[in-house]
Amino acid sequence: MSKALIAIDKSASFRVYLAITTSMAEEARKIHQATPLAAAALGRVLTGTGMMALMMKNEKDKVTVQFKGDGPAKEILATAKGNGRVKGYISNPFLDLPLKENGKLDVGGALGIGTLTVIKDLGLKEPYVGRIDLVSGEIAEDLTAYFFVSEQQSSSVALGVKIGKDYAITAAGGLMIQMLPQGKEEAVDALETMLDKMKPISTLIEEQTAKGAGKTEEAVLQELLTTIFSELPEEFQVNPLEYRELSWECDCCEERLEQVLMSIGKKDLQTILEEDGQAELVCQFCTKKYQFDQSHLERLIAELDEK
Repeated sequence: MSKALIAIDKSASFRVYLAITTSMAEEARKIHQATPLAAAALGRVLTGTGMMALMMKNEKDKVTVQFKGDGPAKEILATAKGNGRVKGYISNPFLDLPLKENGKLDVGGALGIGTLTVIKDLGLKEPYVGRIDLVSGEIAEDLTAYFFVSEQQSSSVALGVKIGKDYAITAAGGLMIQMLPQGKEEAVDALETMLDKMKPISTLIEEQTAKGAGKTEEAVLQELLTTIFSELPEEFQVNPLEYRELSWECDCCEERLEQVLMSIGKKDLQTILEEDGQAELVCQFCTKKYQFDQSHLERLIAELDEK
């Protein structure tokens, strides 16, 4: 299941983005053959990026989120469009570290010290670029800091990925709460109290998915929303606005990889042709391989000659 729900409270103090992304995160794990630690890190970034894309106005708008650090993960990058299509990769899908003292996967240690960069392509001449230093490397905390520092938006982000005994992802998803301009101060206090008591989002998703067996995705999300916000005062109870799809989709194609090859220039492309007689490129996002034989390389070189 991979679906999201957008909601707002009765007082219009805050907006909620709630997503269950278990199937999307599991598909990414399989594609990249990721270890539990790498799968958890990548799943969190995919979920967070997908939810950020839902904040965009147009389906073709795109957001790219890059976590880069000096830890063994090196880089985790995800891209999502306003239509909810998400793709991503982790530079080292085979990374492994000891569990933290609390028994949790050490995502922060996997990233280490580094930066979080967010690029928003809204169809304008220049994309918006925001960058902050990593706060902890735990993904959700860093995104919370990014919204506050780069976008002056008071937000709370929770992301989680639960791994089963067979290393498959059993639950994944996220919660983003963003205060609205005219939000009441009492709403902030109520939300802080709620979040302090809240179970990990992956645990809540796992429990609700089990309870909702046989129900529609929308019904499961609605019940999860109710479970999370049920103890808020009546004036801050939340109401669903819309349901949105979130899914894995890599849009790589031969034409795009041709442009990559041509971008290295005629001289280097000629060298590849003379020394290897062919080229193979692998998509970082979906690991699909593209083969370019001698005649194909000759055609690309001819196209460069014409430019």
